[in-house]
Amino acid sequence: MSNPFQVVGINPCCVPSKSRAGQLAESQKASAERRIIRAGSVDGMRKLDGGPFQMGTEDKEGFPADGEGPIREVHVDPFYVDATPVTNEQFREFVKATGFKTESERFGWSFVFQGHLAPELYKKHVEDTVLAVPWWCKVPHADWAHPEGPDSSIERRLDTPVTQISWNDAAAYAEWAGKRLPTEAEWEFAARGGLEQKTYPWGDELTPDGKHLCNIWQGEFPSSDLGEDGYTAPAPVRAFPANGYGMYSVVGNAWEWCADWFEPFWHRDATRFNPLGPLSGTQKAMRGGSYLCHKSYCNRYRVAARTKNTPDSATTNITFRCVRDT
Repeated sequence: MSNPFQVVGINPCCVPSKSRAGQLAESQKASAERRIIRAGSVDGMRKLDGGPFQMGTEDKEGFPADGEGPIREVHVDPFYVDATPVTNEQFREFVKATGFKTESERFGWSFVFQGHLAPELYKKHVEDTVLAVPWWCKVPHADWAHPEGPDSSIERRLDTPVTQISWNDAAAYAEWAGKRLPTEAEWEFAARGGLEQKTYPWGDELTPDGKHLCNIWQGEFPSSDLGEDGYTAPAPVRAFPANGYGMYSVVGNAWEWCADWFEPFWHRDATRFNPLGPLSGTQKAMRGGSYLCHKSYCNRYRVAARTKNTPDSATTNITFRCVRDT
């Protein structure tokens, strides 16, 4: 049987090629010279001791092309991580303090899921859907404070994750807070909550004893979300139990931006100590899945799953949390 994680064109020999050796050296240098951030308050954060863990997966229900595997031992230094994603209330404080304008505000529009638009509004914008994923509509004046458009508001959802946030917006908030975005390795270490090679932050069963432990899609995507977990949109950040490290809303609910540029197989030759993504790229890594994820379409609410988006993109299912060094 062929190895599903084998990369065509990559030399499998134990002696690295020049290009592989160069990539490894670049990775080690980037890790050694990574920026250390210690200015931010640790209120609302969890201190993690770091150390080695088994990163990645070779789950048969996973997506090998995303670079989920192979499983490898990775070491991360101690760090603090936000117990929850950044909320609407927290982001509003940032905007009030700085006058920051998000990219969606500057663009004048953003993506909204079709199920969150009134039928007449969806008909109005149906020609502005994305061809490959027609459930996303370009809605004028949708932004973090008006996630579904100008007639929507965050006033009754201040404790839900802020959405309509691009990677660039998230990085700006993190810098203001004296923190930074997590690397993929830090995010996965934290998301696992001390469990080794489990599918979810709580174990291998999605709904143990029939109990929903995260906010994802139930029903037929994209036409019918049954909301059996209690939600059909972003849930409050503490709506479900925390993982073993006291972190809430780790999977499902909303995707979380990571610091790394995304490249499916970079990590095969990257350093195993505080690894970073490539030094450049076109898309940033995201982790955790969202309320729109369903096994039939995108079961990326597993802790080792990955995806990506351009750093200027924003939707109603993308958020972030911050980390800082000890």
